[in-house]
Amino acid sequence: MKLLKSIIGISLIGLIIVLFSCRMTPKKFTDETPTRGNTKIAVDESYQLLADAELFTFHSLYKDAKVNPVYLSEDSILKLFLVDSVKVIITSRKLTSNEEAYLKGKLIIPKTTKIAHDALALIVNKSNPDQSIRYNTLKDIFTGKTSKWKQINFQSKLNDIKVVFDNPESNNVKTIMNKFGITDSLPDYCYSVSKNSEVVNFVESHPEALGIISVNWISDPRDSISHSFLSKINVVSVTSEYDSDGTVFYSPHPAYIANKEYPFIREVYTINRETFSGLGTGFTAFVAGDSGQRIILKMGMVPATMPIRIVEIKKN
Repeated sequence: MKLLKSIIGISLIGLIIVLFSCRMTPKKFTDETPTRGNTKIAVDESYQLLADAELFTFHSLYKDAKVNPVYLSEDSILKLFLVDSVKVIITSRKLTSNEEAYLKGKLIIPKTTKIAHDALALIVNKSNPDQSIRYNTLKDIFTGKTSKWKQINFQSKLNDIKVVFDNPESNNVKTIMNKFGITDSLPDYCYSVSKNSEVVNFVESHPEALGIISVNWISDPRDSISHSFLSKINVVSVTSEYDSDGTVFYSPHPAYIANKEYPFIREVYTINRETFSGLGTGFTAFVAGDSGQRIILKMGMVPATMPIRIVEIKKN
């Protein structure tokens, strides 16, 4: 009888330990995996169309996964990431040494994955005849030396140039400033709206405008949004940075991004601060994998983790 009571007592203690252990196990470790769960990511607004396409396919494959994106400026998504409001971001810059040190001080080792090579697209109104502009001319525009279309083309019927960016805190602005070594501020004829789609609308309604957006917004004519935007504006071709006064102009086509003949290129990254293999890790792996990289190519960007083949077709 005493032996039976001892066995029952030990069993009850064991059951209590198991139940207590289950309650103490963080829910995310038991309920979230790379292909199941619910998480939030922050995406630079420049890459909204890309993220939407990636998430559509990811969710189609993994029915128990729910990745909720928020689309904000680069500065805003970095702030969310650093305060642990999101575990994963998609951005066009790596963390600074100070940002990495801050996270390591909290025992977080961020994982950065290059997913694409991107480009800025310069766009003009349909009525603007100047759809090919030399690199040095653009440098003069952004550094304040050229402010009128007649300085570019004396036959132009347009007057003052109006440069429009998506957001003053976006990487689009920073890319242009870094490219041309601008450390102070852009000229007073440079404006900003709030997002890339508004840049397109501004250029459509202002013949004198020169807009700067991410190329994925206008690179897939099969996408309804890209198709709509392409019908509203024209894309500017530019000479190479290394042949800035030449006569060969390049559009932001994936081939010219890949071989770096188009001058306004940059890289795109996912940055992950998860401390376990959660849904953010699974989504990052998908984007960097074969299916995700094919979507990147479809969006007019160059995949970073899969080889691409550039074929030159010569006309007789």
